[in-house]
Amino acid sequence: MKMKNRGNVLDDLDWHILQVLQKNAKQTYMETGRRLQVAHSTVHDRIKKMEEEGIIEKYMAVVNLEKAGAKCITAIMTVFTDPKESENVAERLSKFEQALEVFTSLSEELLIIAKVVAEDQEKLHSFIAHSVAPLPGVLRIRTSIVTKKYKDEILFIKGGNNPNEDL
Repeated sequence: MKMKNRGNVLDDLDWHILQVLQKNAKQTYMETGRRLQVAHSTVHDRIKKMEEEGIIEKYMAVVNLEKAGAKCITAIMTVFTDPKESENVAERLSKFEQALEVFTSLSEELLIIAKVVAEDQEKLHSFIAHSVAPLPGVLRIRTSIVTKKYKDEILFIKGGNNPNEDL
């Protein structure tokens, strides 16, 4: 990994290591090295460097909540804000454990879009009414409850010039 203009520049090997980690972060350095045909010490050094630089932020298990028996509802909230307070509202909303994702968007108005979860409809209503609506700068909230999920994926990275793309 090289540094360029205070930004990270990843080479092909870094990208391939990231691809392998996204598919299975439990692989050992040895397994990853064997797969990429490099020494496990190289894989170790590269991963540690990417962790230190904040490129790799965390490792986590993806849990299928339905199969685990957890009951919850998901909603997409559109929060209309006073433009002067949008950043503050987004930051404060991000701190709630119910908020899974928080984005700002500029369309006709400055909006905050958030994916939130709650145990049931009553708890969702309580969260919106008592935690989100009172935030300074919130003008109005539009909530859509998710009734069926067709796809829920993370973006898998692609990169490098390795002709063996299916790592």
